[in-house]
Amino acid sequence: MNKDEHLIFGIHPILEAINSGKEIDKLYIQQDIKGPGLTELRNAIKKHKIPFSHVPVFKLNKHVSGNHQGVIGFISPIALHDIEQIVPTLFEQGKVPFVLILDKVTDVRNFGAISRSAACAGVDAIVIPSRESAQINADAIKTSAGALNHIPVCKVQNLTDTVLFLKASGLKIVSCTEKSSDTIYDVDYTSPTAIIMGGEEKGISNQLLKNSDARVKIPIVGEISSLNVSVAAGIVLFEAAKQRFN
Repeated sequence: MNKDEHLIFGIHPILEAINSGKEIDKLYIQQDIKGPGLTELRNAIKKHKIPFSHVPVFKLNKHVSGNHQGVIGFISPIALHDIEQIVPTLFEQGKVPFVLILDKVTDVRNFGAISRSAACAGVDAIVIPSRESAQINADAIKTSAGALNHIPVCKVQNLTDTVLFLKASGLKIVSCTEKSSDTIYDVDYTSPTAIIMGGEEKGISNQLLKNSDARVKIPIVGEISSLNVSVAAGIVLFEAAKQRFN
């Protein structure tokens, strides 16, 4: 039995969920599966730009014991937002936009902890990629201490396109990376700003680094050369918040 209230399975239930406008966090489709209804499902996935992965059947069986028909989906427990609507609205309200971009942060608890820090630091929106990002589930919300119910989360198909949109909208793009001689204390965050944090494995992609206006690092002493991404995010977000609150 499925014990997760946000998990759905079977071709027709998932089609119904998509067509009724539910927020689908991600779909798993069994590798090499064939059968009736799959064409309609794939068309719906393409039309609504729903992220999906082809996976071996054992991965489906880990979530559902029963006839899942080779497809399971996860309904997002929060409403998702459009960054291209949020930013103009912030400007119209006379605010100075403060955006956080997470490049392939895949650990659910890291994502939740970062979201909690972001909400406390006054971040206006969190942007994540539709693929290779942490699942937005009950664990993420719990780790965020409920912050994910209050801070807008935006899923996008292409982070580079989103960064270019933010730049064109007047935001300064700041990448937090070890590949820098400047520190987080060398940047002015009081203007419209988007901060990028990289994923646990590979950090920030080269394309995003290339499109950044500034690259900064957290100065570290001692034998350990790096920080957990949720800790690092908290440090840089509150350096920005310190400047913006003053």
